[in-house]
Amino acid sequence: MDENMTLRALAALSQKTRLDVFRLLVKAGPEGMLSGDIGDALGVRQNTMSTNLSVLVNAGLITNERQGRTVRYFADFDAMRGLLSFLMADCCNGRPEICDRVFEEIDCS
Repeated sequence: MDENMTLRALAALSQKTRLDVFRLLVKAGPEGMLSGDIGDALGVRQNTMSTNLSVLVNAGLITNERQGRTVRYFADFDAMRGLLSFLMADCCNGRPEICDRVFEEIDCS
């Protein structure tokens, strides 16, 4: 991920609903979620949700797939890894032990 893509991703995530959507889709994993279910889970009206989903798609953080009359959304885990890699590329100036605490904070259980 380059600097411009990183800026777009961070701008997209700088709004509460979009951050909540992204985190919900990360939690949903590879199965993703239907757009209506995302709105229901977060208590957001469909037209507002549609706008927020479009911003996240355009930022490259999520993808979508039409399934008949509905649309399923997925977190783009490659994009997330790219964003995190860009942010931490120069972490600790060659002393990775300093960054160990960051990785300890990530709990995938």
